[in-house]
Amino acid sequence: MTALSSFLSRDWLLSETPSSRTHAAWVRRYRGWLQFRGNGLAMVGLITVIVMIVASLAAPLLAFQDPSTQDLAGRLAPPSAAHWFGTDELGRDIYARILYGGRVTLGMVVAVVLLVAPIGLAIGCVAGYFGGIVDRALMRLTDVFLAFPRLVLALAFVAALKPGITSAVIAIALTAWPPYARLARAETLTVRNTDYVAAVRLTGARSGRIILRHIVPLCVSSVIVRVTLDMSGIILTAAALGFLGMGAQPPMPEWGTMIASSRAYILDQWWVPTIPGIAIFVASLAFNLLGDGMRDVLDPRQR
Repeated sequence: MTALSSFLSRDWLLSETPSSRTHAAWVRRYRGWLQFRGNGLAMVGLITVIVMIVASLAAPLLAFQDPSTQDLAGRLAPPSAAHWFGTDELGRDIYARILYGGRVTLGMVVAVVLLVAPIGLAIGCVAGYFGGIVDRALMRLTDVFLAFPRLVLALAFVAALKPGITSAVIAIALTAWPPYARLARAETLTVRNTDYVAAVRLTGARSGRIILRHIVPLCVSSVIVRVTLDMSGIILTAAALGFLGMGAQPPMPEWGTMIASSRAYILDQWWVPTIPGIAIFVASLAFNLLGDGMRDVLDPRQR
């Protein structure tokens, strides 16, 4: 118990002379948390993101009705005690559909990030480390993807496949990786000729090991910041694909699809398309605020 108390003590976490590499890592993390906690807007973003994720995961417990249950007699009902956010054109409870739609939208965001970040990080680190023809070939490929607007290119990929969540995730991932590759390449160019990388190279370490063990860890923090800031754009792209009929397909509750199916009622029954739009706005704003706070903590140029 005494050892645990010492480990968790504030003095230990704020020590100016860490006793080990692990101690130094905990000191750095705790100081970063203190800096992040001092940013009020970043904390608002973090809390909002956590609430959205928890609410989406707990949708079966928080939703009072099934999101697919239709009640034509109660269609287009305004917000009330029975239906907190009202009902849509088929009498389905909008509150339940928002909760379950968060699973779809946020799940797409997570899937895209898990695909995009490793791909962009790997391409950028390889291009920056090797240079020469490898760098030129990979960067020209990156330029090709950057030459097209992301949404237009995503629409082309989805049209080549078939509308659906899987196609939308793949399309967004294929159009979102170039900025990460550019960022990782720039970070790699600044460290590939440093003394410690040269020392590792002199020990006989292979290029793959150097990139994986010594280059990639130095690029991860910048990529994390970029991912957090890009999540709002991924949400908007996913919602746009759903709105255009290329993403999640009805009757699946997805925020962009919900707006598309109810846009005819925006003047008379404003709550039907507006509430999914508010959900998209809140999610995008929360990730932007969170990303700004993480940039202040993780980006050394901001310190």
